[in-house]
Amino acid sequence: MKYRPLGKTGIQVSEIGMGLWAAGGDAWGRTEDQEVRRAIDYALDQGVTFFDTADVYGNGHSEELLGKAMAGRRDRFIVATKIGWRNFDGEKGQSAYTTVDNFIAGVESNLKRLNTDYIDVLQSHIDFRDPTMEVFLEGFQKLKAAGKIRAYGVSTSNFEYLKAFNHDGQANTLQIDYSILNRTSEQDILPYCKKQGLGVIIRGAIAMGILAGKFTPDTRFGEGDFRRRWHENPEEYQVFLKDLQTVEALRKLVWPDRSLATLALQFVLSNPAVSTVIPGIKTVAQMEANLKAAQLPPLSAEDLAYIDGIVPPGGGRKIWPA
Repeated sequence: MKYRPLGKTGIQVSEIGMGLWAAGGDAWGRTEDQEVRRAIDYALDQGVTFFDTADVYGNGHSEELLGKAMAGRRDRFIVATKIGWRNFDGEKGQSAYTTVDNFIAGVESNLKRLNTDYIDVLQSHIDFRDPTMEVFLEGFQKLKAAGKIRAYGVSTSNFEYLKAFNHDGQANTLQIDYSILNRTSEQDILPYCKKQGLGVIIRGAIAMGILAGKFTPDTRFGEGDFRRRWHENPEEYQVFLKDLQTVEALRKLVWPDRSLATLALQFVLSNPAVSTVIPGIKTVAQMEANLKAAQLPPLSAEDLAYIDGIVPPGGGRKIWPA
């Protein structure tokens, strides 16, 4: 495993991390807690240090699962979690955290579920500027001063919001969707992060599974999997079919030791602004496959040029929930 600095935080993170959205069991189909626990154990043994979750994944189940996995070995984990969508006020278009005190109380619930007394990286899960942004920022800074969090950031692909969130230069991280299919952040966001010293956490590198190369036009997603909309919504189905054509063009870069998913992860890691990538994991086999991206040599200039010819720098499209 290779390690990179998480921006200016002073924290070193594994290039390959572990995303725990699916571990919540409510958005990506059925999961088995024991299999997720085995995947976490396997990841630790292979040098993975960075684990990302959120308070809404499985209504807190993902955090609780990670908390149990950390018991007796908290020092081996760099824990990132998020806050903001629980009890979101849709009518007012704002989070439920309207005061610093109730924001801090919300974070205390994160800490309780994680069974820890500090969070390494706490992120705002709200991906647009809502009326409570300043509450979050004041809360983050108070928590940091109190030693409850080591760093804070935001999960968004909205450049103007990111700049507002980091208006004082005190933010530490950005989590963003970035992949071969979605290179839009190369235009402005990733260069900005590099210049500002923001650690960049990449989600969506395998594009919700599309870049694993296992889907076909006949693929249908099961109950409890949000990707059902890709085949149930006619417009989204046409986009899905176009993405599959892109995947077919990428197969030229696949060879016995490099799958399409590995290629997708290597592509993300080739960007110097990136600190870590957090593909979603439900099984040991998935974790094992993703780790190959850290073990193989980096993509060559020829590989990157070929990818540029398929999806140009700064091109592609944002993929929900980017």
